[in-house]
Amino acid sequence: MRFGVFVPQGWRFDLVGVPLTDHWDVIADAACTAEALGYESVWVYDHFHTSPAPSQEVTYEAWTLMAALAAVTDTVRLGQMCTCNGYRQPSYLAKVAASTDAISAGRLEMGIGAGWYEHEFDGYGYPFPKPSVRLGQLEEAVEIMRRMWTEDVVSFDGKHYRLDGAICRPHPVQQPHIPLWVAGGGEQLTLRIAARYAAATNFGDTIEEFVGKSEVLADHCAQVGADFDAIVRSSNFNVLCEATEADVAARLDWITERYTPLVGDNKAARVRALYTPMAGTPEQLIERFGSWQEAGMSYAIMFFPEFGLDSAGVERFASEVVPALS
Repeated sequence: MRFGVFVPQGWRFDLVGVPLTDHWDVIADAACTAEALGYESVWVYDHFHTSPAPSQEVTYEAWTLMAALAAVTDTVRLGQMCTCNGYRQPSYLAKVAASTDAISAGRLEMGIGAGWYEHEFDGYGYPFPKPSVRLGQLEEAVEIMRRMWTEDVVSFDGKHYRLDGAICRPHPVQQPHIPLWVAGGGEQLTLRIAARYAAATNFGDTIEEFVGKSEVLADHCAQVGADFDAIVRSSNFNVLCEATEADVAARLDWITERYTPLVGDNKAARVRALYTPMAGTPEQLIERFGSWQEAGMSYAIMFFPEFGLDSAGVERFASEVVPALS
């Protein structure tokens, strides 16, 4: 199993209490810590407003962070889980991604999805069409990106996008192009797009859901002639890695105490529940992740809520859990 970790970014209130002038140091230090600990990748979210409720707390823009992290790290790979196609024209996004891949000397992972956070679409003035339209846009977007990364001049006349002589220089360092992670588990459209274009996927809140959607992905691969086994299947996890069960309970209480004044009792309780499945000691987490591994999940991307304040859990996971599953 391979492991990536989200860096503090603010979207999930993970920079609350950190002075604004220290934010970048915290973000950069987290990425460098993850690199030094041997995590394969560091990740950011592509969001503008905090979750689970919009607020006046910070949320740093994903691609700004991608370029900045490319400049302060050396070996760790850099990803977004995942870029919202509706927030940027795909031709522009292809250019940004290619530039970032060059800055990082070929370390970019290109996460892409149709988008879901309607509050952000409305707030920033982006159209929020029905899912079938957003997914149609996504399919055209990934085709545009692949072509702009591999062709000298691109013209495209689709239902949603039109290009007339687009040039993307530099081309990405990675060959034949930047790996595409098509995120989402929509069975009729998203997983079909993944079968056609993806180097990796990201779906599944439970093992049962992951297995079911993997079967759907396999069917789509068979229909389009793609190699199902060549597609990395990943999922995201909210992780608490503590030395003892008492420490796990204390960390869960800390989450409740941290979120309650920010989002209220009900939302704070729901946030706490998000961490319960993967809140444990190293021994417990080895067993739980092992079950996912047996189901075919080979790449875990993890969010540690305290990482902006305390790296002990990230370090403990790297030293005790990763070696048992890698």
